[in-house]
Amino acid sequence: MIPRLYIDGPLHSGLPAPLTAEQVHYLKNVLRRQEGDELRLFNGEDGEFAARIVELKKKTGAAQVGEQTRDQEAEPDLVLYFAPVKRGPLETIVQKAVEVGAARLVPVITERTIAPKLNIARLQAIATEAAEQCGRLNVPSVGEPIKFAALLKTWTEDRRLLFCDEAGDEEEKEWGGREGRAEPVLDVLKSIDSKTDGGVEPWAILTGPEGGFSPGERRELRAKSYVTAATLGPRILRADTAAIAALVLWQAALGDWRRS
Repeated sequence: MIPRLYIDGPLHSGLPAPLTAEQVHYLKNVLRRQEGDELRLFNGEDGEFAARIVELKKKTGAAQVGEQTRDQEAEPDLVLYFAPVKRGPLETIVQKAVEVGAARLVPVITERTIAPKLNIARLQAIATEAAEQCGRLNVPSVGEPIKFAALLKTWTEDRRLLFCDEAGDEEEKEWGGREGRAEPVLDVLKSIDSKTDGGVEPWAILTGPEGGFSPGERRELRAKSYVTAATLGPRILRADTAAIAALVLWQAALGDWRRS
């Protein structure tokens, strides 16, 4: 399998592209590649290019850029807002969200979030590696954590928000409305006309911490006109499972999983 690498810079056929020290280490010591071996390079703007390693020293390297192999493609404008969890599941959220197709990832500090110290640089590196491995032509950004109140205060209403409401299965409540039970997510998404001339309108998904959203947060969210509340089903999902399940269902109903 030909390795893919993200290049933080322009790519032009016939010109060299420098490799970082981390990329050199990965090619030499992990993949056991050498000068003359093939690569695929992308930068999130110019598509994907065939390339060949022309220099691979101890900490420096370069690849000669060849012909373009794929044009740059537009992807759904889908942001994942998620309450951070402990390190292992947190890194899983980032990796799998990139594979599924999130365009941006932002940790949200809610009332019940037990906030670990977040290493955003490491999470961004995980996102880059996931994009390289899954064949994406861009690398989603991982934003700095934002508090729940600040998120709603700065929200622009041209972006719709799918609120994954874990309290959506309280049997004593009626379906629908601002105070009622949230409806099943796939039913909700399939009933929405979200198409625009350029594809699908901007969306975001919000999933909560292990302890769930507080009653006050639920009320505040469901009072917003841009919020669509939905339940992810009758079983209790871990926070990392919920984030990926919501992304998968959104992609299947409204995103680029429908192209084929």
